[in-house]
Amino acid sequence: MKHSLLDLSPVAEGQTARDALANTLDLARHAEAAGYHRFWLAEHHNMPGIASAATSVVIGHVAAGTKTLRVGAGGIMLPNHAPLVIAEQFGTLASLYPDRIDLGLGRAPGTDMATARALRRHMEASDQFPEDVVELLGYLAEADPAARVRAVPGQGTNVPVWILGSSLYGAQLAAYLGLPYAFASHFAPAMLEEAVQTYRATFRASQWLDKPYFMLLAGVCGADTDAEADYLRSSQILAFARLRSGQPGKLPRPVRDLSEVPAQMRAQVDQALSCAAVGSPASLRAGLGRLIDTYRPDEIMLTGMIHDHAARLHSFELAAEAMRAL
Repeated sequence: MKHSLLDLSPVAEGQTARDALANTLDLARHAEAAGYHRFWLAEHHNMPGIASAATSVVIGHVAAGTKTLRVGAGGIMLPNHAPLVIAEQFGTLASLYPDRIDLGLGRAPGTDMATARALRRHMEASDQFPEDVVELLGYLAEADPAARVRAVPGQGTNVPVWILGSSLYGAQLAAYLGLPYAFASHFAPAMLEEAVQTYRATFRASQWLDKPYFMLLAGVCGADTDAEADYLRSSQILAFARLRSGQPGKLPRPVRDLSEVPAQMRAQVDQALSCAAVGSPASLRAGLGRLIDTYRPDEIMLTGMIHDHAARLHSFELAAEAMRAL
């Protein structure tokens, strides 16, 4: 089974966006050496702790600094953009780095509504996501002689397009269009089982896929001991709790005491981050094995926010070893 990596370019406390982007490239190079198949980046806006807002630019930065790793978006929040612009951006990336670029598409804004309005200038009352996906697929396909508008670069690049989601909506759309599907279970696992069943049961073969292809996203935090992994993971728990409380910030330093997080909020955060493997090498193997046995993904994508960059590199190296052992 292929294993891949989702990076949010975390901006840690005491660091800058420049540091985060340098760390992202370094992580990608380590991921390539460790046997990861894909390296995806996500579009988020107005978040002090995430540096990948200009996602296609960061993808180009990572692709230029690696050799064989597939690099892509996990994802581009398509309602924020004109499909033609995204087709041109990813057509350009695919022209620069042939057969290495992926395009995952999401329907959420990737930010708060005030920022979404700043991005879009106006908000559509109706949901145009399915139509926008089809339009984008058309721009990336072989050139239509009758088309009045073409993506240049873009047409004929056939950049692989994925549908991302955390509900039944994305599962149904991916199945209907015959596209690969990635579920955001690393932060919203509530509907994972039902969404996977829906996608597999209603999938229609297409020019892109003849059978369903499902990618599971899971959190990972590895260290030499369970106790050390729990300590390192406190940064992500704090960051997620602060985000849920309307106080997003840079990725906090780890703490031994999480009493800052109220019990009710801690329960919500633990549930949101429950699709994860945490701990020593043995714990990682056990946790990832359980997820794979339960959901039978075609591919698994791992993600994790750790304040110390060296500790994060070590965590993903341990996770790659666990996947090879499985």
